[in-house]
Amino acid sequence: MITNNKRNFFKVVTLSTIFAFTACTTNDFFNEYKSLSDGWKKSEPAIFSFESLDTISKHNAYINVRTKNNYPYSNLFLIVKMHPPEGSATVDTLQYQMANADGSMLGTGFTDVKEHKLFWRKNIRFIKQGVYKIEVEHAIRKVNEVKGDAVLEGITEIGLQVQ
Repeated sequence: MITNNKRNFFKVVTLSTIFAFTACTTNDFFNEYKSLSDGWKKSEPAIFSFESLDTISKHNAYINVRTKNNYPYSNLFLIVKMHPPEGSATVDTLQYQMANADGSMLGTGFTDVKEHKLFWRKNIRFIKQGVYKIEVEHAIRKVNEVKGDAVLEGITEIGLQVQ
């Protein structure tokens, strides 16, 4: 025989479970990652493509980066090019802090892999219907060097998230 206390307990557990699963959903319009098995080569930008049919809604866009503890810098410089279906590309040069002053990596995660959700654009509208192509490349270089690092170590994945 089930008592009222047990019924209430089961109701709370059931509602909590439903809430937990619905609270974890996001309103991602696009979310994709590119794996980098041998570091991030400067000559190979991460390229993402998606189709937008909605020219009215505003979105927030993020560059997601997964790093290991062997990432050698405290910051990350990125060049992000957005190619619309027609017209000229827009180019953003971005800088993000990746580590604390003591060298410990920022980001979320309990292992040696950290997730960094880096804000790219707020309230972006895709004003033309069609396929958009986003290119993300790193622009890291050592002090007094012009060319930059040919391969950026410590980055395992690059992602693009549009919500």
